[in-house]
Amino acid sequence: MGRKILLDKINVPGIKTYEVYRREGGYASVEKALKTLTPDEVTEEVKTSGLRGRGGAGFPVGMKWSFIDKKSGKPRHLVCNADESEPGTFKDRFLMEYIPHLLIEGMITSSYALGANLSYIYIRGEYMWVYKILERAIAEARAAGWLGKNILGTGYDLDLYVQIGGGAYICGEETALIESLEGKRGNPRLKPPFPAISGLWQNPTVVNNVESIASVPWIVNNSGAEYAAIGIGRSTGTKLISASGNIKNPGVYEIELGLSVYEFMNSDEYLGGMQTDRPLKALVPGGSSVPILPAHLIYKTAAGEDRLMTYESLSDGGFATGSMLGSGGFIVYDDRACIVRNTWNFSRFYHHESCGQCTPCREGTGWLEKVLWRIENGQGREEDIELLWSIQSKIEGNTICPLGDAASWPVAAAIRHFKEEFEYHIRFPEKVKNRDHFVAEPFEKVKHLVAKETV
Repeated sequence: MGRKILLDKINVPGIKTYEVYRREGGYASVEKALKTLTPDEVTEEVKTSGLRGRGGAGFPVGMKWSFIDKKSGKPRHLVCNADESEPGTFKDRFLMEYIPHLLIEGMITSSYALGANLSYIYIRGEYMWVYKILERAIAEARAAGWLGKNILGTGYDLDLYVQIGGGAYICGEETALIESLEGKRGNPRLKPPFPAISGLWQNPTVVNNVESIASVPWIVNNSGAEYAAIGIGRSTGTKLISASGNIKNPGVYEIELGLSVYEFMNSDEYLGGMQTDRPLKALVPGGSSVPILPAHLIYKTAAGEDRLMTYESLSDGGFATGSMLGSGGFIVYDDRACIVRNTWNFSRFYHHESCGQCTPCREGTGWLEKVLWRIENGQGREEDIELLWSIQSKIEGNTICPLGDAASWPVAAAIRHFKEEFEYHIRFPEKVKNRDHFVAEPFEKVKHLVAKETV
Protein backbone atom coordinates (compact mmCIF):
# COMPACT_ATOMS: atom_id res chain seq x y z
CA MET A 1 0.00 0.00 0.00
CA GLY A 2 1.16 3.56 -0.73
CA ARG A 3 1.35 6.39 1.73
CA LYS A 4 -1.88 7.47 3.40
CA ILE A 5 -2.61 11.13 3.94
CA LEU A 6 -6.39 11.30 4.28
CA LEU A 7 -7.21 7.80 5.52
CA ASP A 8 -4.17 7.26 7.73
CA LYS A 9 -6.21 7.48 10.96
CA ILE A 10 -9.53 6.23 9.57
CA ASN A 11 -9.46 2.98 11.58
CA VAL A 12 -8.51 4.53 14.90
CA PRO A 13 -11.37 3.72 17.33
CA GLY A 14 -13.39 6.86 18.11
CA ILE A 15 -11.67 9.04 15.48
CA LYS A 16 -15.05 10.68 14.80
CA THR A 17 -14.86 12.40 18.19
CA TYR A 18 -12.90 15.53 18.95
CA GLU A 19 -11.03 13.98 21.87
CA VAL A 20 -9.60 11.11 19.84
CA TYR A 21 -8.95 13.23 16.73
CA ARG A 22 -7.06 15.81 18.82
CA ARG A 23 -5.08 13.09 20.61
CA GLU A 24 -4.01 11.76 17.21
CA GLY A 25 -2.55 15.13 16.22
CA GLY A 26 -5.68 16.80 14.91
CA TYR A 27 -5.85 20.58 14.47
CA ALA A 28 -2.06 20.88 14.44
CA SER A 29 -2.25 22.62 11.05
CA VAL A 30 -4.53 25.29 12.53
CA GLU A 31 -2.03 25.96 15.31
CA LYS A 32 0.88 26.08 12.89
CA ALA A 33 -0.89 28.29 10.37
CA LEU A 34 -2.39 30.80 12.79
CA LYS A 35 0.67 31.09 15.03
CA THR A 36 3.62 30.80 12.65
CA LEU A 37 2.46 31.45 9.06
CA THR A 38 0.84 34.33 7.25
CA PRO A 39 -2.20 33.62 5.05
CA ASP A 40 -0.07 34.12 1.95
CA GLU A 41 2.50 31.62 3.25
CA VAL A 42 -0.20 28.99 3.66
CA THR A 43 -1.35 29.66 0.11
CA GLU A 44 2.22 29.32 -1.15
CA GLU A 45 2.58 25.93 0.55
CA VAL A 46 -0.58 24.73 -1.19
CA LYS A 47 0.69 26.09 -4.52
CA THR A 48 4.03 24.34 -4.00
CA SER A 49 2.24 21.06 -3.25
CA GLY A 50 0.73 20.93 -6.73
CA LEU A 51 -2.59 19.81 -5.18
CA ARG A 52 -5.25 19.74 -7.88
CA GLY A 53 -8.97 19.99 -7.27
CA ARG A 54 -10.30 16.56 -6.38
CA GLY A 55 -13.88 17.23 -7.44
CA GLY A 56 -13.28 16.37 -11.09
CA ALA A 57 -11.78 19.31 -12.97
CA GLY A 58 -8.29 18.97 -11.49
CA PHE A 59 -7.54 22.72 -11.40
CA PRO A 60 -4.58 23.63 -9.10
CA VAL A 61 -6.00 24.54 -5.68
CA GLY A 62 -3.29 27.03 -4.69
CA MET A 63 -3.65 28.88 -7.98
CA LYS A 64 -7.41 29.09 -7.47
CA TRP A 65 -6.82 30.56 -4.01
CA SER A 66 -4.43 33.16 -5.42
CA PHE A 67 -7.20 34.53 -7.68
CA ILE A 68 -9.37 35.67 -4.75
CA ASP A 69 -9.90 39.42 -4.63
CA LYS A 70 -8.08 40.83 -1.59
CA LYS A 71 -8.12 44.47 -2.68
CA SER A 72 -11.81 45.34 -2.70
CA GLY A 73 -12.16 45.17 1.07
CA LYS A 74 -15.25 42.98 0.75
CA PRO A 75 -15.74 39.98 3.08
CA ARG A 76 -14.33 36.74 1.67
CA HIS A 77 -15.80 33.25 1.90
CA LEU A 78 -14.70 29.65 1.56
CA VAL A 79 -17.41 27.22 0.48
CA CYS A 80 -16.85 23.48 0.63
CA ASN A 81 -18.60 21.60 -2.14
CA ALA A 82 -19.93 18.48 -0.42
CA ASP A 83 -22.77 18.06 -2.93
CA GLU A 84 -21.36 14.71 -4.04
CA SER A 85 -23.88 13.39 -6.59
CA GLU A 86 -21.83 11.92 -9.44
CA PRO A 87 -22.97 8.34 -10.10
CA GLY A 88 -20.16 6.01 -9.06
CA THR A 89 -18.59 8.51 -6.63
CA PHE A 90 -18.87 8.23 -2.85
CA LYS A 91 -15.43 9.07 -1.42
CA ASP A 92 -16.38 12.48 0.05
CA ARG A 93 -19.22 10.86 2.00
CA PHE A 94 -16.72 8.34 3.37
CA LEU A 95 -14.40 11.10 4.59
CA MET A 96 -17.15 13.16 6.20
CA GLU A 97 -18.81 10.16 7.80
CA TYR A 98 -15.75 8.53 9.33
CA ILE A 99 -13.29 11.38 10.02
CA PRO A 100 -15.33 14.62 10.02
CA HIS A 101 -12.82 16.67 12.01
CA LEU A 102 -10.30 16.36 9.17
CA LEU A 103 -12.63 18.40 6.96
CA ILE A 104 -13.34 20.89 9.78
CA GLU A 105 -9.61 21.35 10.34
CA GLY A 106 -9.07 21.83 6.61
CA MET A 107 -11.86 24.42 6.50
CA ILE A 108 -10.30 26.46 9.31
CA THR A 109 -6.78 26.39 7.89
CA SER A 110 -7.98 27.12 4.35
CA SER A 111 -10.30 29.92 5.50
CA TYR A 112 -7.37 31.53 7.31
CA ALA A 113 -5.30 31.39 4.12
CA LEU A 114 -8.09 33.13 2.20
CA GLY A 115 -8.88 35.68 4.89
CA ALA A 116 -12.42 34.31 5.16
CA ASN A 117 -14.34 34.87 8.40
CA LEU A 118 -17.57 33.18 7.32
CA SER A 119 -17.42 29.80 5.59
CA TYR A 120 -19.86 27.08 4.60
CA ILE A 121 -20.04 23.38 3.90
CA TYR A 122 -22.77 22.78 1.31
CA ILE A 123 -23.80 19.14 1.61
CA ARG A 124 -25.94 16.92 -0.59
CA GLY A 125 -29.50 16.72 0.72
CA GLU A 126 -29.50 12.92 0.72
CA TYR A 127 -26.56 12.88 3.14
CA MET A 128 -28.71 13.81 6.13
CA TRP A 129 -26.95 11.44 8.53
CA VAL A 130 -23.59 12.89 7.46
CA TYR A 131 -24.96 16.40 8.02
CA LYS A 132 -25.68 15.45 11.63
CA ILE A 133 -22.16 14.08 12.03
CA LEU A 134 -20.67 17.33 10.71
CA GLU A 135 -22.89 19.46 12.93
CA ARG A 136 -21.73 17.49 15.96
CA ALA A 137 -18.07 17.85 14.93
CA ILE A 138 -18.43 21.62 14.40
CA ALA A 139 -20.03 21.98 17.82
CA GLU A 140 -17.12 20.08 19.36
CA ALA A 141 -14.57 22.22 17.53
CA ARG A 142 -16.33 25.41 18.58
CA ALA A 143 -16.48 24.28 22.21
CA ALA A 144 -12.74 23.57 22.10
CA GLY A 145 -11.99 27.08 20.82
CA TRP A 146 -11.17 26.28 17.18
CA LEU A 147 -14.10 28.30 15.84
CA GLY A 148 -15.60 31.63 16.83
CA LYS A 149 -13.88 34.82 17.96
CA ASN A 150 -10.14 35.27 18.46
CA ILE A 151 -9.14 31.66 17.71
CA LEU A 152 -6.08 30.64 19.79
CA GLY A 153 -5.70 34.27 20.83
CA THR A 154 -4.47 35.20 17.37
CA GLY A 155 -7.19 37.68 16.53
CA TYR A 156 -8.55 35.50 13.73
CA ASP A 157 -12.34 34.95 13.73
CA LEU A 158 -14.23 32.24 11.84
CA ASP A 159 -17.82 31.06 11.79
CA LEU A 160 -18.53 27.79 9.97
CA TYR A 161 -21.97 26.46 8.99
CA VAL A 162 -23.35 23.44 7.17
CA GLN A 163 -26.06 24.04 4.57
CA ILE A 164 -28.18 21.18 3.22
CA GLY A 165 -28.88 21.18 -0.51
CA GLY A 166 -32.12 20.12 -2.11
CA GLY A 167 -30.71 17.04 -3.78
CA ALA A 168 -29.83 18.61 -7.13
CA TYR A 169 -26.75 17.37 -8.99
CA ILE A 170 -26.48 20.70 -10.77
CA CYS A 171 -25.56 22.32 -7.45
CA GLY A 172 -22.22 20.55 -7.67
CA GLU A 173 -21.35 23.27 -10.20
CA GLU A 174 -19.84 26.03 -8.11
CA THR A 175 -21.98 28.95 -9.26
CA ALA A 176 -25.21 26.91 -9.04
CA LEU A 177 -24.11 25.94 -5.53
CA ILE A 178 -23.63 29.61 -4.66
CA GLU A 179 -27.07 30.47 -6.04
CA SER A 180 -28.61 27.71 -3.92
CA LEU A 181 -26.68 28.86 -0.85
CA GLU A 182 -28.19 32.31 -1.35
CA GLY A 183 -31.66 30.76 -1.28
CA LYS A 184 -32.31 30.82 -5.01
CA ARG A 185 -32.92 28.16 -7.63
CA GLY A 186 -29.68 26.31 -8.33
CA ASN A 187 -28.96 27.60 -11.83
CA PRO A 188 -25.35 28.14 -12.94
CA ARG A 189 -24.24 31.72 -13.46
CA LEU A 190 -22.63 33.16 -16.55
CA LYS A 191 -18.91 33.73 -16.06
CA PRO A 192 -17.17 36.14 -15.80
CA PRO A 193 -17.33 37.42 -13.16
CA PHE A 194 -15.82 34.37 -11.50
CA PRO A 195 -16.59 33.55 -7.86
CA ALA A 196 -13.09 34.64 -6.80
CA ILE A 197 -14.19 38.18 -7.71
CA SER A 198 -17.96 38.03 -7.19
CA GLY A 199 -19.32 34.89 -5.58
CA LEU A 200 -21.49 34.40 -2.50
CA TRP A 201 -23.52 37.61 -1.99
CA GLN A 202 -21.26 39.20 -4.64
CA ASN A 203 -18.29 38.77 -2.30
CA PRO A 204 -14.98 37.11 -3.27
CA THR A 205 -15.48 33.35 -2.82
CA VAL A 206 -13.51 30.15 -3.30
CA VAL A 207 -15.36 26.86 -3.78
CA ASN A 208 -13.35 23.68 -3.15
CA ASN A 209 -14.24 20.00 -2.96
CA VAL A 210 -14.24 18.02 0.32
CA GLU A 211 -11.19 15.94 -0.57
CA SER A 212 -9.25 19.02 -1.69
CA ILE A 213 -9.85 20.86 1.59
CA ALA A 214 -9.16 17.73 3.68
CA SER A 215 -5.70 17.51 2.05
CA VAL A 216 -4.64 20.97 3.28
CA PRO A 217 -3.83 20.04 6.93
CA TRP A 218 -1.22 17.48 5.86
CA ILE A 219 0.33 19.95 3.42
CA VAL A 220 0.61 22.67 6.08
CA ASN A 221 2.00 20.23 8.66
CA ASN A 222 4.51 18.54 6.35
CA SER A 223 5.18 21.19 3.66
CA GLY A 224 4.06 21.57 0.09
CA ALA A 225 7.37 20.19 -1.16
CA GLU A 226 6.82 16.95 0.77
CA TYR A 227 3.36 16.56 -0.78
CA ALA A 228 4.71 17.31 -4.25
CA ALA A 229 7.27 14.50 -3.79
CA ILE A 230 4.37 12.02 -3.72
CA GLY A 231 2.90 11.03 -7.07
CA ILE A 232 4.35 11.68 -10.49
CA GLY A 233 4.71 14.77 -12.66
CA ARG A 234 1.80 17.19 -12.27
CA SER A 235 -0.28 14.49 -10.58
CA THR A 236 1.04 15.03 -7.06
CA GLY A 237 -0.07 13.57 -3.76
CA THR A 238 -2.72 10.95 -3.13
CA LYS A 239 -6.23 10.49 -4.50
CA LEU A 240 -9.34 8.87 -3.09
CA ILE A 241 -10.96 6.41 -5.48
CA SER A 242 -14.55 5.16 -5.21
CA ALA A 243 -14.39 1.65 -6.67
CA SER A 244 -17.51 -0.30 -7.64
CA GLY A 245 -18.79 -2.79 -10.19
CA ASN A 246 -17.66 -6.31 -11.01
CA ILE A 247 -14.62 -6.40 -8.71
CA LYS A 248 -13.79 -8.45 -5.62
CA ASN A 249 -13.11 -5.56 -3.26
CA PRO A 250 -15.34 -2.51 -3.85
CA GLY A 251 -14.89 0.48 -1.56
CA VAL A 252 -12.95 3.70 -1.03
CA TYR A 253 -9.19 3.57 -1.57
CA GLU A 254 -6.44 6.13 -1.12
CA ILE A 255 -3.73 5.68 -3.72
CA GLU A 256 -0.52 7.47 -4.55
CA LEU A 257 -1.03 9.01 -7.97
CA GLY A 258 1.16 7.16 -10.46
CA LEU A 259 0.02 3.67 -9.46
CA SER A 260 -0.63 1.57 -12.55
CA VAL A 261 -4.25 0.82 -13.42
CA TYR A 262 -3.29 -2.87 -13.67
CA GLU A 263 -1.94 -2.98 -10.11
CA PHE A 264 -4.90 -1.06 -8.74
CA MET A 265 -7.31 -3.41 -10.51
CA ASN A 266 -5.63 -6.71 -9.73
CA SER A 267 -3.56 -6.40 -6.57
CA ASP A 268 -5.01 -8.00 -3.44
CA GLU A 269 -4.12 -4.77 -1.62
CA TYR A 270 -6.62 -2.92 -3.77
CA LEU A 271 -9.51 -4.22 -5.91
CA GLY A 272 -8.39 -7.86 -6.02
CA GLY A 273 -9.26 -8.43 -9.66
CA MET A 274 -12.54 -9.33 -11.27
CA GLN A 275 -15.43 -10.51 -9.11
CA THR A 276 -15.74 -13.78 -11.03
CA ASP A 277 -13.86 -15.45 -13.86
CA ARG A 278 -15.77 -13.25 -16.34
CA PRO A 279 -13.41 -11.12 -18.49
CA LEU A 280 -13.02 -7.35 -18.12
CA LYS A 281 -15.12 -5.51 -20.70
CA ALA A 282 -15.05 -1.81 -19.90
CA LEU A 283 -14.11 0.80 -17.32
CA VAL A 284 -15.44 4.21 -16.33
CA PRO A 285 -12.41 5.61 -14.44
CA GLY A 286 -13.67 8.93 -13.12
CA GLY A 287 -17.42 8.92 -12.49
CA SER A 288 -20.36 8.77 -14.88
CA SER A 289 -19.46 11.95 -16.77
CA VAL A 290 -16.15 10.72 -18.19
CA PRO A 291 -15.70 8.61 -21.35
CA ILE A 292 -15.90 4.84 -20.95
CA LEU A 293 -12.83 2.81 -21.94
CA PRO A 294 -12.94 -0.61 -23.66
CA ALA A 295 -10.81 -3.46 -22.29
CA HIS A 296 -7.86 -2.99 -24.67
CA LEU A 297 -7.39 0.65 -23.60
CA ILE A 298 -7.63 0.12 -19.84
CA TYR A 299 -4.20 -1.23 -18.92
CA LYS A 300 -2.33 0.26 -21.88
CA THR A 301 -2.62 3.54 -23.74
CA ALA A 302 -3.07 3.54 -27.51
CA ALA A 303 0.70 4.16 -27.72
CA GLY A 304 1.34 0.95 -25.79
CA GLU A 305 2.47 2.56 -22.53
CA ASP A 306 1.25 1.40 -19.13
CA ARG A 307 -1.91 3.27 -18.16
CA LEU A 308 -1.39 4.99 -14.80
CA MET A 309 -3.76 6.39 -12.21
CA THR A 310 -2.87 10.01 -13.02
CA TYR A 311 -4.64 12.93 -14.64
CA GLU A 312 -2.26 12.79 -17.62
CA SER A 313 -2.12 9.05 -18.27
CA LEU A 314 -5.87 8.45 -18.08
CA SER A 315 -6.44 11.27 -20.55
CA ASP A 316 -3.63 10.14 -22.87
CA GLY A 317 -4.90 10.04 -26.44
CA GLY A 318 -7.68 12.51 -25.75
CA PHE A 319 -11.24 11.25 -25.89
CA ALA A 320 -10.44 9.14 -28.95
CA THR A 321 -8.48 6.60 -26.86
CA GLY A 322 -8.44 8.07 -23.36
CA SER A 323 -10.72 9.28 -20.59
CA MET A 324 -10.36 11.33 -17.38
CA LEU A 325 -9.50 10.75 -13.72
CA GLY A 326 -12.45 13.03 -12.88
CA SER A 327 -13.90 12.54 -9.43
CA GLY A 328 -12.34 9.08 -9.09
CA GLY A 329 -15.56 7.11 -9.54
CA PHE A 330 -13.99 3.86 -10.77
CA ILE A 331 -16.73 1.62 -12.24
CA VAL A 332 -15.70 -1.80 -13.60
CA TYR A 333 -17.77 -3.89 -16.01
CA ASP A 334 -17.37 -7.53 -17.01
CA ASP A 335 -18.63 -9.05 -20.28
CA ARG A 336 -22.20 -9.43 -18.98
CA ALA A 337 -22.67 -5.66 -18.97
CA CYS A 338 -24.78 -4.02 -21.66
CA ILE A 339 -23.12 -0.78 -22.71
CA VAL A 340 -26.31 0.51 -24.33
CA ARG A 341 -28.29 0.05 -21.12
CA ASN A 342 -25.49 1.57 -19.05
CA THR A 343 -25.32 4.62 -21.35
CA TRP A 344 -29.11 4.99 -21.27
CA ASN A 345 -29.01 4.87 -17.45
CA PHE A 346 -26.41 7.64 -17.31
CA SER A 347 -28.38 9.70 -19.84
CA ARG A 348 -31.54 9.26 -17.80
CA PHE A 349 -29.69 10.73 -14.83
CA TYR A 350 -28.38 13.76 -16.72
CA HIS A 351 -31.78 14.48 -18.25
CA HIS A 352 -33.35 14.38 -14.80
CA GLU A 353 -30.64 16.60 -13.27
CA SER A 354 -30.42 19.26 -15.99
CA CYS A 355 -31.50 22.62 -14.58
CA GLY A 356 -33.13 23.44 -17.92
CA GLN A 357 -31.52 26.86 -18.28
CA CYS A 358 -29.70 26.07 -21.55
CA THR A 359 -31.74 24.81 -24.50
CA PRO A 360 -29.11 22.34 -25.82
CA CYS A 361 -28.93 20.62 -22.44
CA ARG A 362 -32.61 20.88 -21.53
CA GLU A 363 -33.79 19.42 -24.83
CA GLY A 364 -30.75 17.40 -25.85
CA THR A 365 -30.48 15.32 -22.69
CA GLY A 366 -34.12 14.35 -23.10
CA TRP A 367 -33.54 13.30 -26.70
CA LEU A 368 -30.49 11.24 -25.72
CA GLU A 369 -32.51 9.43 -23.08
CA LYS A 370 -35.43 8.73 -25.46
CA VAL A 371 -33.31 7.41 -28.31
CA LEU A 372 -31.18 5.24 -26.01
CA TRP A 373 -34.32 3.84 -24.36
CA ARG A 374 -35.67 3.03 -27.78
CA ILE A 375 -32.53 1.15 -28.80
CA GLU A 376 -32.25 -0.71 -25.49
CA ASN A 377 -35.87 -1.84 -25.64
CA GLY A 378 -35.74 -3.32 -29.11
CA GLN A 379 -37.31 -0.38 -30.93
CA GLY A 380 -34.16 1.10 -32.41
CA ARG A 381 -33.88 2.40 -35.94
CA GLU A 382 -30.91 2.24 -38.31
CA GLU A 383 -30.47 6.00 -38.21
CA ASP A 384 -30.48 6.18 -34.39
CA ILE A 385 -26.73 5.81 -33.93
CA GLU A 386 -26.03 8.74 -36.24
CA LEU A 387 -28.82 10.67 -34.53
CA LEU A 388 -27.26 10.09 -31.09
CA TRP A 389 -23.89 11.25 -32.37
CA SER A 390 -25.45 14.39 -33.81
CA ILE A 391 -27.36 15.23 -30.62
CA GLN A 392 -24.39 14.82 -28.29
CA SER A 393 -22.16 16.91 -30.56
CA LYS A 394 -24.66 19.76 -30.47
CA ILE A 395 -24.83 19.72 -26.66
CA GLU A 396 -21.09 19.61 -25.96
CA GLY A 397 -19.54 23.03 -25.54
CA ASN A 398 -22.83 24.87 -25.97
CA THR A 399 -24.01 25.25 -22.37
CA ILE A 400 -23.26 27.62 -19.50
CA CYS A 401 -21.92 24.85 -17.26
CA PRO A 402 -20.26 21.46 -17.86
CA LEU A 403 -23.38 19.37 -17.25
CA GLY A 404 -24.06 19.36 -20.97
CA ASP A 405 -20.55 18.06 -21.61
CA ALA A 406 -21.01 15.46 -18.87
CA ALA A 407 -24.14 14.19 -20.64
CA SER A 408 -22.46 14.14 -24.05
CA TRP A 409 -19.14 12.48 -23.34
CA PRO A 410 -20.44 9.09 -22.14
CA VAL A 411 -22.68 8.78 -25.22
CA ALA A 412 -19.91 9.72 -27.63
CA ALA A 413 -17.44 7.29 -26.02
CA ALA A 414 -19.98 4.44 -25.96
CA ILE A 415 -20.63 4.85 -29.70
CA ARG A 416 -16.93 5.33 -30.45
CA HIS A 417 -15.83 2.13 -28.71
CA PHE A 418 -18.95 -0.06 -28.74
CA LYS A 419 -20.73 0.86 -31.95
CA GLU A 420 -21.25 -2.81 -32.89
CA GLU A 421 -23.22 -3.30 -29.70
CA PHE A 422 -25.59 -0.52 -30.71
CA GLU A 423 -25.94 -2.09 -34.15
CA TYR A 424 -26.71 -5.45 -32.57
CA HIS A 425 -29.52 -3.92 -30.51
CA ILE A 426 -31.05 -2.35 -33.60
CA ARG A 427 -30.72 -5.32 -35.92
CA PHE A 428 -31.74 -8.05 -33.47
CA PRO A 429 -34.46 -6.43 -31.35
CA GLU A 430 -35.95 -9.74 -30.25
CA LYS A 431 -32.63 -10.70 -28.61
CA VAL A 432 -32.33 -7.56 -26.46
CA LYS A 433 -35.86 -7.38 -25.09
CA ASN A 434 -34.75 -9.70 -22.32
CA ARG A 435 -33.14 -7.39 -19.76
CA ASP A 436 -30.33 -9.88 -19.11
CA HIS A 437 -29.54 -10.45 -22.76
CA PHE A 438 -25.75 -10.43 -22.30
CA VAL A 439 -25.71 -12.53 -19.13
CA ALA A 440 -26.35 -15.85 -20.87
CA GLU A 441 -24.94 -14.70 -24.21
CA PRO A 442 -22.15 -12.08 -23.83
CA PHE A 443 -21.77 -9.78 -26.79
CA GLU A 444 -18.43 -11.33 -27.78
CA LYS A 445 -20.31 -14.54 -28.54
CA VAL A 446 -22.90 -12.90 -30.78
CA LYS A 447 -20.99 -10.00 -32.35
CA HIS A 448 -20.31 -12.15 -35.43
CA LEU A 449 -24.01 -11.75 -36.24
CA VAL A 450 -23.50 -8.01 -36.73
CA ALA A 451 -20.58 -8.56 -39.10
CA LYS A 452 -22.52 -11.22 -40.98
CA GLU A 453 -25.54 -8.98 -41.43
CA THR A 454 -23.33 -6.08 -42.56
CA VAL A 455 -21.81 -8.26 -45.26
